[in-house]
Amino acid sequence: MIIEEIIGNIKRTEKLPTHIERVYLRSDDLVKKIQRVKTDHGNELGIRLKEAKDLKDGDILFQDEKNSIVISVIEDDVIVIQPTSLIQMGEIAHQLGNRHLPAQFENDEMIVQYDYLVEKLLQELDVPFVREKRTMKEAFKHIGHSHD
Repeated sequence: MIIEEIIGNIKRTEKLPTHIERVYLRSDDLVKKIQRVKTDHGNELGIRLKEAKDLKDGDILFQDEKNSIVISVIEDDVIVIQPTSLIQMGEIAHQLGNRHLPAQFENDEMIVQYDYLVEKLLQELDVPFVREKRTMKEAFKHIGHSHD
């Protein structure tokens, strides 16, 4: 079966079929437009989206009266940075930006994928952080850039 469009998202759907199969993806797979995946029931699918759109946790790939196939995002190993001031946030954002490290922001937190060098930097700068497993709402996207 080839999936060419997302039907909806289970987080915004009231009526779900009784049987749900899951496709488990890493967050960095959410940006891939073409990929071959396997459900937790062993069924193989091809994903080739017509519309340029990132996949999200809970996206419905297939649905009929009895069955749904839904994307579930695997938790990422992340560092959740909790700066205590705007100056501290600016300093750490500058340091991580120089490393071209993608980040996401939720509430007052800056979230980056785990890296032992970042952990060491945060400890040296005395910036509060925690390391945890977290299901990210979207993929960490690297922005292309060169120093010419």
